[in-house]
Amino acid sequence: MRLRLPEERPTEPPTGYKIARLVLSHDGARAGFTGVSLGAALPYGTLDAAHCVYGRRHAAPHRRCDCGFHCVHERADAEALLCTGDHRGAALLEVTVLGAYIRFERGFRYARQRVRAVTVRPCGCGARAAVLADAGWGRPGWRVVEGVCGACVGRRTSLRLAEFARLAGDGVTVAATVDESLPGAPSEGMGVPELVAEAALLQARLDVFQGELARLAREERG
Repeated sequence: MRLRLPEERPTEPPTGYKIARLVLSHDGARAGFTGVSLGAALPYGTLDAAHCVYGRRHAAPHRRCDCGFHCVHERADAEALLCTGDHRGAALLEVTVLGAYIRFERGFRYARQRVRAVTVRPCGCGARAAVLADAGWGRPGWRVVEGVCGACVGRRTSLRLAEFARLAGDGVTVAATVDESLPGAPSEGMGVPELVAEAALLQARLDVFQGELARLAREERG
């Protein structure tokens, strides 16, 4: 006799949490996400369906495969994953689990999802992230971006959090946070360090703008 898993028919789609890298298309027209382990090679959108990463034709999630989206039940469990060195630049996602799913003790493996909210970690210097900047690596057609403060962004390709949310679409929200577990972590709201970082970002953009104007002026004279 073949055992079957118990079926669930929730009145509302379950909520889960996961971590992911934020990615920007090479032409800057689209924003998305990529996993940190099994599905790292397959960027996905805010509302998307899972595919078997092994190229098999079965629908995800399959009982005899480990394909499908993955998430955990508790936000704290997802936040704990951000402590490892390889995941420090990842973001925390709150997702809605859609379609067929398999429930495990700590989370779900499932067919479709909607990313509802993105929480961007602080800059490497500890300040609240003001923008998402090129992390220096990526996937074919996609560059990975991570949270950076205005003082650290320099001349790297960057975009504001609200712009990433607009490109990702489907109502996703993107917000920056501070690591409140660290001693001396700043409180909510913009203080002097955040304002200084914003001023540094604006100055860097102005320097680039003035440099481009000077280049165009030289070309016209030439």
